[in-house]
Amino acid sequence: MAELMDDVAIAARLKDLPDWTQDAERIRRSVEAPSFLDGIALVVDVARAAEEADHHPDIDIRWRTVTFALSTHSAGGLTTKDFDLAARIDVLAAARAGT
Repeated sequence: MAELMDDVAIAARLKDLPDWTQDAERIRRSVEAPSFLDGIALVVDVARAAEEADHHPDIDIRWRTVTFALSTHSAGGLTTKDFDLAARIDVLAAARAGT
């Protein structure tokens, strides 16, 4: 099981992920896609990355706005797995923004 991160480590990782915010025991980011279908395509991209990482975000879709929330439920909070997947989501969102 992944180890929980302390507040100092969380703050340090969030500095590298400026689009993400901490909300209690999770981190969140919303992405506004150019269209509904682009938002769904981003969700599919993230789902594939999540499967590869064996770590799955909570995903909320509201028309063109897709919100991702990450927490390691088995550890009861934030671990490096959350920040690693957040960084991957950032790359995927940037790639989709250019389509």
